[in-house]
Amino acid sequence: MRTESGHDLRHHGDAEVRDDGRALVDLAVNVRADTPPVWLREHIAASLGGLAAYPDGRAARTAVAARHGLPVERVLLTAGAAEAFVLLARALKVRRPVVVHPQFTEPEAALRDAGHTVGRVLLREEDGFRLDPAAVPEDADLVVIGNPTNPTSVLHPADAIAGLARPGRVLVVDEAFMDAVPGEREALAGRIDVPGLVVLRSLTKTWGLAGLRIGYVLAAPETVEDLQRAQPLWPVSTPALAAAEACVGPRALAEAAHAAHRVAADREHLLAGLARFAPAGLRVAGPAQGPFVLLRLPGASAVRRRLRDLGYAVRRGDTFPGLDGEWLRLAVRDRGTTDGFLRALEQALEH
Repeated sequence: MRTESGHDLRHHGDAEVRDDGRALVDLAVNVRADTPPVWLREHIAASLGGLAAYPDGRAARTAVAARHGLPVERVLLTAGAAEAFVLLARALKVRRPVVVHPQFTEPEAALRDAGHTVGRVLLREEDGFRLDPAAVPEDADLVVIGNPTNPTSVLHPADAIAGLARPGRVLVVDEAFMDAVPGEREALAGRIDVPGLVVLRSLTKTWGLAGLRIGYVLAAPETVEDLQRAQPLWPVSTPALAAAEACVGPRALAEAAHAAHRVAADREHLLAGLARFAPAGLRVAGPAQGPFVLLRLPGASAVRRRLRDLGYAVRRGDTFPGLDGEWLRLAVRDRGTTDGFLRALEQALEH
């Protein structure tokens, strides 16, 4: 879907590693590369014996509710966070939806597909892509923002986002990458004191389950009911339900917390390596707090093509509203992968 501004809202990082990109080292997709762990694969595989029965999401829903200290009526399981954006766009009766950009483009695409005219609030590079609450129109009755935001990797203060809440407004916060932030600081998941709050979570990023499609919505019971009515019957498969229940258990939460600290350390290693390319005009948006970084580089499109020739896939930035062809997004990987990428980047820039 290409908008009047020329941005392809349906382009995502996986496009870089399909077909002729399958053999590339993947820094384009924000899914942890060492997942799913063996114990989770075995747990999902054990659920396959129940495929003859229709999926029963009650146990998984209860587990998610307990993980966030919420009543089960405030939880809706979805086939990934992307389905939740479609449900919100179709089920909610809103007149002036606004999306805060740059961010994941599926929310706007889903709203447009549902016939909505979508307003944009463009955060500015010179402000570090930080949220300016005053830029959000007072009459917006649906506001969508990511935290930490894809692709900028900015972690907005929870109080600043909560301050966007208004009577009669739905405030949608995409926290798909929040479990990659140590301590999940600035999270709004679990809050019931913010009117109109809808929090989306994904279990596909940290656990490497993008092919399984599992996420959830946390919202007021009446909002959950509205969204549920827009879902088809049995929207989440039995293996995905098994994964959801496992990924919110104590063992998984401890493992995710450890992984978040490892990602933070690996990100600092990547940032330190990128700093040496500052004389070439490379600038990193920041401070980065997610499992990816956004950088600006003159001639980025040509550099991206050279990197492909050298065996590395990175995400182009020009499909995000508010960015142009000088932006690239890099997933945070382990130090060995990062060191190889930095050598390739040096070659690409020399060329």
